[in-house]
Amino acid sequence: MKTRLRSVLENGTLLFQQNSKITQLGKSGRVEEARKLFDQMTKRNTVTFNSMISVYAKNTRINDALNLFDKMPQRNLVSWNTMIAGCLHNHRVEIARHLFDQMPQRDIFTWTLMITCYTRNGEFEKARNLLYMMPDKMSPACWNAMISGYLTYGKVKEARQVFDEMPVKDLVSWNSMLGGYTQTGEMSLGLKFFEEMPVKDVVSWNLMVDGFVEVGDLDSAWRFFKRMPHPNVVSWVTILSGLGRNGRVMEARRLFDEMPVKNVVSWNAMIAAYVQNTQIDEALKLFDEMPERNVVSWTTMINGYVRVGKLDEASHLLNQMPYKNVGAQTAMISGFAQNKKIDKAREIFNRITNRDMVCWNTMIAGFAQNRLMDEALDLFNQMVRKDIVSWNIMIAGYAQAGQMDKALALFEETKHKNIVTWNSLISGFTHNGLYPDAFKYFISMIQNGNKPDDSTYASVLSSCANLATLQLGTQVHVLVVKTGYEQDIFVTNSLITLYAKCGKMASAEQVFSHTPRVDVVSWNSLINGYALNGNGMEAVRLLDDMEVAGVSPDEVTFVEVLSACSHAGLIDQGFRLFESMSQKYFIQPLTEHYACMVDLLARAGRLEAAFQMVNEMNTDGNAGIWGALLDACRVRKNLKMAKFAAQKLLEIEPEKGSNYVMLSNINAEMGWWEVVEEVRGSLKERRAVKQPGCSWIEVQNRVHAFVSGDKCWLETMIFCGHLRALMAHISNTDETLVDAP
Repeated sequence: MKTRLRSVLENGTLLFQQNSKITQLGKSGRVEEARKLFDQMTKRNTVTFNSMISVYAKNTRINDALNLFDKMPQRNLVSWNTMIAGCLHNHRVEIARHLFDQMPQRDIFTWTLMITCYTRNGEFEKARNLLYMMPDKMSPACWNAMISGYLTYGKVKEARQVFDEMPVKDLVSWNSMLGGYTQTGEMSLGLKFFEEMPVKDVVSWNLMVDGFVEVGDLDSAWRFFKRMPHPNVVSWVTILSGLGRNGRVMEARRLFDEMPVKNVVSWNAMIAAYVQNTQIDEALKLFDEMPERNVVSWTTMINGYVRVGKLDEASHLLNQMPYKNVGAQTAMISGFAQNKKIDKAREIFNRITNRDMVCWNTMIAGFAQNRLMDEALDLFNQMVRKDIVSWNIMIAGYAQAGQMDKALALFEETKHKNIVTWNSLISGFTHNGLYPDAFKYFISMIQNGNKPDDSTYASVLSSCANLATLQLGTQVHVLVVKTGYEQDIFVTNSLITLYAKCGKMASAEQVFSHTPRVDVVSWNSLINGYALNGNGMEAVRLLDDMEVAGVSPDEVTFVEVLSACSHAGLIDQGFRLFESMSQKYFIQPLTEHYACMVDLLARAGRLEAAFQMVNEMNTDGNAGIWGALLDACRVRKNLKMAKFAAQKLLEIEPEKGSNYVMLSNINAEMGWWEVVEEVRGSLKERRAVKQPGCSWIEVQNRVHAFVSGDKCWLETMIFCGHLRALMAHISNTDETLVDAP
């Protein structure tokens, strides 16, 4: 009897150990080892099957999980819940609902899982219907799932409505709602809500600390941290991570050394702080000292090497990992893609069996970054499940490749749009010179209830600047002030450019002077404004002011100021500044700088000197250089040199029809009619198209474009009549038109 009892106990212990081992292997991503152990087991119970189903599901092998679930000799409530949780993890909502309907019995966890399935998929109506169908509405768990679902999509208002409807609230309910405020940067509302909480725990305090860290208010974060009655490891790690992200690595290390208890998360946070500040040697030193490492430790170090471009070291570390992890492999894919080694990135991707959403998106982004949009689309279409990031990557990729028709088609197709989706489209229109479309979708974005951010404003203001639409730009400026972005550096730089391009230099100066912390882009925008408006001396003076303010000029600064010298005929100042670039600021001249100098000499009639500079420069000539030389040669009637410059332009831009027209006109002026016919023949043969002239006028907050030769629209004819009347009025009056203040 005792022997039999001992045998039962030993078998039970072995079974428990084997079940635990399967779970451990699954957590480490070692699915095949877990499956091998499962197959070798002579005795299995329901827990064994449940454990193996969970391993498959959590490692994206949902079909294997479903097959094993179907083969189970008997199931309990945990089996059903595990399978539904697996469907949730793999976004198989319809299968989850089918299982939910088939279940012989359900508990509160079942209802919570199914509600979460719907909310995570953005199907809030179905989730609400399920919530109201619950037999026990007094349990807070399902209500909390509903709140969490809304907050995941940034729907704070809807989450608050559910919170207010709850018959019973627990601490999780309060913390979930508090997290909604802190994670969306609504710290004033978050602070008020925090003070109203009947009970607070360490999670509540940590949410406040993390919220202040996320909005960059480290002083408030530190004050809350010091006030905490019982900070835990998460509290220490949160403030440490905030210091690291804001470049305060020494303070972060001091805090790390003071921590009363350190776990692997603490070590990982400190390594991440070093990595974020490119102190890879310090990160490696700490990595070697770690008492224990987990997947995050290895992935952080690999990512650190990738960030500083040390791909060989990153690859070596990946090979040293005791077990491969999809996160570390994804970091490696990103590194190879960023360094244009897309074939190596694809090799790693192909070897990964348990790809997650981040892995797919990283590979697609790699193709998009390298302008391989056909490959990106092929992979995008292979995805069983796409998230909003997948769609945003594709939209941004097509926009960067100049294929705005495809970007717009995807934008219209996707059901769920966030701020990044709208920004990708609007910035794409701006980047590709489709400025009216950028403004059109900016209006549509607001009308659809979306709040613009700094990137939105920067893009749409850039479009207004390029259209020189002062009225529309001014209205956007009003929105900027109302929404609190008037001191954002990206937005203020765009405002400076807007007013400068519209000839309102006083307004540009005012925005510049009211910006609390200007950068080199701010100075460049102002210098460019004076250059565009013909005030070269003021542009040169600003360069001196910039130096006094302690801001170092960059390559763009000198392009702007040399362009100003060229347009104002400041030859001596131009040469002095050109020489100071390399001698004083150690900036090597680029093609754009030589183009400015060639233009400067050519405008002054010094064609031989300009031609000599082109021949002696250290970079290849571009269209700007030969175009500047060509214009000057035509004005100065140096037709021989003009022909040479025009031929160089054709070599650089063979598809541009205007270059053929220029060359044809030059030969016509020289009387070489046979050559004229040859050039015109080449124009037809190559099917080069001369871009028609285009101008626009802003009337009653609308931009009306006029393309040369397009006389088919009644609206155009009406405007032509208005313009003729206006021109006649200007011709018959001595009055000076004064800009409105």
